[in-house]
Amino acid sequence: MAAVKSVKIDGETIQIFNSAIYIFESTSGYTLELDLIVSEVTERKYKKEQNLIIEIELENGRLIDSIMHLKTLSGGLPQLNLFCDLDSIDEYEELERVNENSSSFPNVEEGITLEEIRKVEMPNENISLKLHLPIDQVEWLKSQKKASLNEMLSAFISEYWKK
Repeated sequence: MAAVKSVKIDGETIQIFNSAIYIFESTSGYTLELDLIVSEVTERKYKKEQNLIIEIELENGRLIDSIMHLKTLSGGLPQLNLFCDLDSIDEYEELERVNENSSSFPNVEEGITLEEIRKVEMPNENISLKLHLPIDQVEWLKSQKKASLNEMLSAFISEYWKK
């Protein structure tokens, strides 16, 4: 089975944590499928796209360039599931072939955890809080810069977790 060495999306190399590339056979034809475990940041960046220019480098040195479509799967680890239709599979002899009845369907989530992914790239989220505080604390908070408040709150939470 062929292994993916690197992937570029629209010319940008992305960090992949696990992957599978294979040919999916169905009654309607063949599709080239690329399943990638990526960071949450990467998933959010591309999940609303429909078509992406993908450059795949395999471990054996082969390059595959294609415009691929994105399908989203909910739950589990952050993933990009890409596919494109194939007219002929003759040039893809080294890729595994699967169908809906295959017993060995690639499982890209195996062997990786969300905690391991977040050690490499932790996403940031915006949050709004409604607090009930004395007016002097409210005035002080309003006078602070956003970056300073973010740093302060992050340090406070980290310190609180240690207790």
